[in-house]
This record gives sequence, structure tokens and C-alpha cells, in this order.
Amino acid sequence: MEPTKIPDNVKKRRIGVLTSGGDAPGMNGAVRAVVRMAIHSDCEAYAVFEGYEGLVNGGNMIRQVHWEDVRGWLSRGGTLIGSARCMAFRERAGRLKAAKNMVLRGIDALVVCGGDGSLTGADVFRAEWPGLLEELIKEGELTAQQVEPYKQLNIVGLVGSIDNDMSGTDATIGCYSSLTRICDAIDDVFDTAFSHQRGFVVEVMGRHCGWLALMSAISTGADWLFIPEMPPKDGWEDEMCNVITKNRKERGKRRTIVIVAEGAQDRQLNKISSSTIKDILTDRLGLDTRTTVLGHTQRGGAACAYDRTLSTLQGVEAVRAVLEMDADSPSPVITIRENKILRTPLMDAVKETQEVTQKIKEKDFAAAMTRRDAEFKEYYHAYLNTATPDHPKLHLPQEKRMRIAIIHVGAPAGGMNPATRAAVAYCLTRGHTPIAIHNGFPGLCRHHADKPISSVREVKWLESDAWVNEGGSDIGTNRSLPSEDMEGTAKCFDLYKFDALFVVGGFEAFTAVSELRQAREKYDAFKIPMVVLPATISNNVPGTEYSLGSDTCLNTLIDFCDAIRQSASSSRRRVFVIETQGGKSGYIATTAGLAVGAVAVYIPEEGIDIKTLSRDIDFLRDNFIRDKGANRAGKIILRNECASNTYTTQVVADMIKEEAKGKFESRAAVPGHFQQGGKPSPMDRVRALRMAIKCMQHLESYAGKDRETIAADGLSSSVIGVKGSQVLFSPMGGADGLEATETDWKRRRPKSEFWLDLQETVNVLSGRSASRSQEGWFCYERPSTVQSIPSIPSVPNSP
Repeated sequence: MEPTKIPDNVKKRRIGVLTSGGDAPGMNGAVRAVVRMAIHSDCEAYAVFEGYEGLVNGGNMIRQVHWEDVRGWLSRGGTLIGSARCMAFRERAGRLKAAKNMVLRGIDALVVCGGDGSLTGADVFRAEWPGLLEELIKEGELTAQQVEPYKQLNIVGLVGSIDNDMSGTDATIGCYSSLTRICDAIDDVFDTAFSHQRGFVVEVMGRHCGWLALMSAISTGADWLFIPEMPPKDGWEDEMCNVITKNRKERGKRRTIVIVAEGAQDRQLNKISSSTIKDILTDRLGLDTRTTVLGHTQRGGAACAYDRTLSTLQGVEAVRAVLEMDADSPSPVITIRENKILRTPLMDAVKETQEVTQKIKEKDFAAAMTRRDAEFKEYYHAYLNTATPDHPKLHLPQEKRMRIAIIHVGAPAGGMNPATRAAVAYCLTRGHTPIAIHNGFPGLCRHHADKPISSVREVKWLESDAWVNEGGSDIGTNRSLPSEDMEGTAKCFDLYKFDALFVVGGFEAFTAVSELRQAREKYDAFKIPMVVLPATISNNVPGTEYSLGSDTCLNTLIDFCDAIRQSASSSRRRVFVIETQGGKSGYIATTAGLAVGAVAVYIPEEGIDIKTLSRDIDFLRDNFIRDKGANRAGKIILRNECASNTYTTQVVADMIKEEAKGKFESRAAVPGHFQQGGKPSPMDRVRALRMAIKCMQHLESYAGKDRETIAADGLSSSVIGVKGSQVLFSPMGGADGLEATETDWKRRRPKSEFWLDLQETVNVLSGRSASRSQEGWFCYERPSTVQSIPSIPSVPNSP
């Protein structure tokens, strides 16, 4: 990632950054990324404090920000440069003052992180810019000479909103952190709800958008849901009570959870409040019901791993967009689709967003759902179809119903249980028979069919419903492969009359299906549709850029790093070398490095050598000299467990300590299997539901086909995955299949790893550098600016 070099005789560009509207976790990560990427690109960075109010008032509210000023910001909640509602900026007179302040400061580009209102204001400001400058000259506020270098204003938007209410993007900065707060609260409520057989009505934020309510309902297995986009049909009170009564009395469910968005309403636009729902459950069902309004706790706290990574990557892209824009370029907003960072015309996204609210006001709820992205509608219907198994109209004809085996293979990963739950619920909804194979392929072959409790048995709704928020694998998993007893495996497939196989797991799951596919020539039992849903913290399965469990692992890892970093508050001169899992894939180490602001990340793909360690020790020494111990945050180096056989985590820590000569300390830390444990993150829960249902629908498409036809179809053995901006199935076999074209079998990872470019971004934002010079030295920022980095100025709340 080479910075844009500006000639010495040309004044450096100045890029301003501000946060506006409601605060959201991750905003500080966005500011940090904009500041450091701007400096890396030979620009100057300016922070506008208190949002547009700072732009209007100017003075000390617009300040230059240097590299070290934003150190430690990734783990801080809210926005450290402040946010405020500014009525003055909504008037032309206020925007005139803002334009004058920007010209006086020499700022000709602005990165705005906020909601649709804040971004609309930014685009209006840009459209008026030429006229504002002319008026300032005419009024004598500025001269033509002062204005001349700043005739073009570039504006780039970042969407910071916990509601995730911006069209054109899968996620907004802060939404998954907020969802995490909600799920943590509801998970805690589960215990008392179960103990006392209580009902809980939980109100979450979302005046015009039901994303938080929908995703929290999916993540916690809520019995009922209220969102603004799709109000319940008339008579919803009776229907809700009937569903809850069936779940409790007929199916034995002890807890009841109802999720309601604060903007929930009926089809006549009358508000549906949490207290109203509570009274209905209490009066009609005699249910001991409590109401919990989570309020602004949903905004607080440090950002989750996803929001730290998202805000960082979008902040970097925003600076790139600023430098590449011309006068005719429409103002972009930085968005994400599946795994791909994109630029979308800002006003197109804002227009679509505002149309949703308008359609709700017009009671055109179907259109409102349509104007949300396709994923939102897909999740909504998936929730409806899996919240309860009572859907007789969705049952398939008897000849189309299948016996679908579900098995976990490999190490446990967050999301395995929610994925299995979703698969079971879908099967029951459609009339299929879900069969769990306990303890992997050994459990299948040692099935003990004559025993009271077989390791191969049908899964009931109530059993699987409890798996919605449980980590690990309730049906058990191990690394054993079918090749250890292929004949016995085939006999069991015939014995239990499996019509399809759903495999959840990591590289071993991929290998298992590969073996079964290749064994079809000898065993007809394997001529059934088989699909792999990748679930591994290593995220090393060919055919996908995302595996269930990787997000859960990243969250546990950044919590570990944040906690261990605090021990530096006493010495203030300490480096932590932390070992991450991931096998021979450096994905977890690299992505975690981006999320925690690591100084360096050592991965198997690059290895470790003595020259790298020597350079990094010199770099650390230089860093500690510069901050003189003034910064409380410790520095972190992440080392993948397989990065080197020689330079172990302890060896690296010892070498740093020895070469530091007492100037600073180093410690080694190994979180180990802590990274595999804990409850699944909300992202892993909701993606588990979506992916599992897609897998079931894929298997279902083969219902009624003969085995030879199935075996001849390349997609009858496939992997579901995220590739760029799409979710798709990739065939395992064939000349173009994953086994032949995308799999590095020796290293147990894909041949092409999409995330490798992130390693360079880690280096740029840590100051370690984007590239090595011919002398093999890592440059701090850029050679031309290294001497200009001052000590931390008096910025409020600067860590």
C-alpha cells in the first residue's frame, strides 16, 4: 500500500474528519484509520470536535491530529472527538461559517461518520461549496487569493449507526456492537426466565428500522417479534398468545422472550409498546411477565471485533476515495457487501433509506421490506419459519420429504449449535426428518442402535431450540474422517437410509466430504447430496471467505488483548507477544491485529526470520523513545501458533526483552483454547441461521432425484461460502472444483487467501510501514515526516 507522494513544492492536502449524530461503537476506530491513513499518504489530518458544531464555530474545535494522538482509540467506546446536534449547520448562514473555517484551516476534504441526516448535510454542503466561496469573497470575509486553492471540496461518508438503517450496505459501524449488548442482556435473562418459567418483553432501539430487533430475535430464539417495517396482522394478540401457549404447554418450553423495536406499530400506525405486550401476556395467559427496556446501554462500551475491523477498513478506503475524487465525482459513502468494501453514491443510499420510512408512513409495508436490502427480507422470513415448527402449509408432499443427517467434524467452533438448530427447525417446518449423528464419524460407526440412547437419532424441536446461544457442539465433534472406516460408514448410511448429509465443521469437514464424494464409485450409499457449512476459528476452508466461529474467536481474542494491555498502565513500557490459534492460516492473527492495533503480526504465510525480529525490535525501541512512557497503552505483537518452529512465542518475547536493554519490557501470553470457547457472537448466530437454511434448501432441491443423477451433478457435493459480495455454493470435485483448483492440501488452507492484503494495512496503521526500503528497514510513517511527530497535544479525553 504505497502512499501517494506529494512533491515538496506542493502544499500537503488537509483532510478533516468529524463524527455526527448519535454515537456508535467503532467511530473512534474510523477516526484513527482516517488520521493515520491520511498521514501515511503525505496529507495532514484534522479532527473537527463536536460534529458540525465544531465546523461552524471553528477556532480550537478544529485541530490538527498527529499519529500518536489516536493511539489506543480502537478499544474506546463512543466518539472521542465528540458529536452534537447542530441546528446552525442546517441553515445556509451556518454552512457559510463552516466554509470560512475550512478555508482558513486549509481543509479541502471531509470524512463524515454519521447517519443519513449527517451525510445528507455533508452532501448539501459540497453542492453549495462554490456558491459559499463566492459569497464569502463578495462579503469580504475571504479574498479570491485565499479561496483559490480550495475551489473543490471532496466529501466521503462513513455510516456510523447502531440501527443499521442505511440502504446499500450490509452493516453500519456500531450495529454489531449494539447487537452484542442486546444479546448479552437477553442471554443473562434466559437463566431467570427458565428458572421461574417467566416471560420477558425486551424493548430494543430502532425507531424506523427493525434490524436490531430482528437480529436479536434470531440470535436469542425469541418467540415473537415486532418491527416497524412489517407490523403484525390484525388480531396479532390472539396469534401471539396461541404460539406462546403451544411453545410452553405442548412443546415444554420454560422461557418466553418477545422482542419489540421502539418504533413498533400496528397496521394503522398505532404504537405497540412493550408495556402493552406485557399486559396482554399477563392478563390473557396468566404468564409471570417482566419488561426490560435496554435503552442507551445499547450504544455504550467498546466496539466488537467486527466493528473495529469494519471501521478501520472503511476509514482507510475513505482516505483513498478522497485522494481519487475529482470535481465531477459524486460524493461516495463507504459500504460493505458480504465481505467486500465498496463505494456507493451517497445520495442514492440516502434516498433509498428515506424511502423506507416514507413507505412505512404510507402503510405500504411490502414496499418498505423490499427497499431494505434482500438480506433483511431473507432473515425475516427465515426467522418466521424457524421460530416455531407449526407450519403445515409449508410441508412438502410425502415423496419430497428427506431424511437429512447432520454431523459436526473437526474442532468445536462458535455457531455450530445455532446452525444445527436452524437446520432442524427448517427440516421440521418442511416435513423432513433431521437426524443428528453424535460424536462425528466414530459415533456413526459405533452407533449402538440396540442401546436405549443411540448416537444416531432424530432431533426434536425442544432439544435443538436450546442451542440458539450455546457454544461448542452439543451433538459432539471430533477430527476423525470416514476413510478410517469407509465400509462401515457406507453401511451406516444404508442402515439409517440417509437421503442427504449436512456437514458442519472446518478443514476436516471439507476433507470428509471430499472422501465421501470420491468413494461414490465404490459405494452407492454416498450418492446423496452433501454440503459443507464451514465452521472453524481458523477460517481456512476453501470456497469461503468466512467461517462460522471465526467472529466468536476474534471477539474472545480482542477481549483478552484489551484486558492484558491494561497491565501496561503501571509500567507503561511493555510489549506483549500473544500467541493466536489458526493452524497454518494467519487469518485470525491478522484480523485480530487490525482490531487491536497490533504493532506487528507474524503469520505462517510470511514466517519469522532474524532480520524481521531485529527490525521490529529497533522499531519498538524508537517508539518507546518517542512517547517517553506518556502513553498508558501497552504494545501488542500477535504471533500465529505455526508462524515458526524456531521462534516460538516465548523465544520472541525473550529476544525483545534481551535486546531492549532495560528500556522496555516484554511478556509472552498464550490464550490457547480460550479462543474456541464462549457463547457464539451475534454475527455467528445470525449467519449460522442464514447459511444453514440455504444449505437445507440446496439439499432439498435434490429431493426425488435418483442417485445416479445426483452423483453426476457437481454441486451435489459442495461448500457454501461468502466470496466477495456473494453467498454461493462451490462444487467440491471436477476439473474446476475446489479440491483441484483452490485447495492447498499440504498446508490445510485455500491456495488464495483473500485477507493477505490486510497484513499490509496492519503495518501501515501501526507505523511499521507498508513496505520495506531497499535497505530492508521498516519506515515509521514516511521518512519525510518521521521527525515531525510531536508529543500528544491537549486533546480532550485522548488516551
